[in-house]
Amino acid sequence: MCGRYAASRSPEELAGIFEIERWEPEEALEPDWNVAPTKDVHAVLDRPLKGDPRSRPVRQLRRLRWGLVPSWARTPEGAARMINARAETVHEKPSYRRAFAARRCLLPADGYYEWATGPEERELEVEGRRKRPRKQPYFVTPADGSVLAMAGLYEFWRDRTLPDEHPRAWWATCSVITTEAESTPLAVAPAAGPTCLADIHPRMPLMLTPDRWDAWLDPTHTRRDQLAPLLEPPPAGLMRAYPVSTAVSSVRGNGPELIEELDAPEAGTLF
Repeated sequence: MCGRYAASRSPEELAGIFEIERWEPEEALEPDWNVAPTKDVHAVLDRPLKGDPRSRPVRQLRRLRWGLVPSWARTPEGAARMINARAETVHEKPSYRRAFAARRCLLPADGYYEWATGPEERELEVEGRRKRPRKQPYFVTPADGSVLAMAGLYEFWRDRTLPDEHPRAWWATCSVITTEAESTPLAVAPAAGPTCLADIHPRMPLMLTPDRWDAWLDPTHTRRDQLAPLLEPPPAGLMRAYPVSTAVSSVRGNGPELIEELDAPEAGTLF
């Protein structure tokens, strides 16, 4: 899954990486090393400019809230639970299928955090027999230091309790698409710990490599046969993972120290 990530690149950096044509200074966000659900995040998307719906799609850097609210929802109360959409079912789930067909985005990150336990304890958790007694956070990031472009969906929701001119009359929200975690060896693995992403968690964000960005963002691609190939996992061996401080487990923690590699896991030996 993806429940927390780091995003420290500036709008100027992101504009260069993703060939962004338009971004508004008032929508710029400060670096955040502990992005949690319901926070505002940067998203890359292709759509007509505001106020000109008939213009050509323009690549933009927009500010969205993490936790998708479907356009048909009566209230936004379920947003905090809709932070991830499964690649295997995103085309058919009522909450996601419209956005999947027409409103896809990229969510730029330095990497994401995942909490691990030993194999036996995790097996019990998957079976629902008990929760994780020991949690060690790992930071998962591209081994070459490049941006992690997570596949995402976005939606617009109108709060009918507010007048049109109210700044919160419209909500722009998003969700991260996840896929089955890789069972192939990591590009760089910790000396003592997981050897693949599946050792840490059975799910991972769907990372899109640069050759897929244009097709994913293209709003004219609406058919499932056009989009299904883009949901395939990325090539294996692109990621590294290493243990980080348990300080990231608190949403109050923030700062570049959260992604610093530890010599040994704080939660002890799990693998």
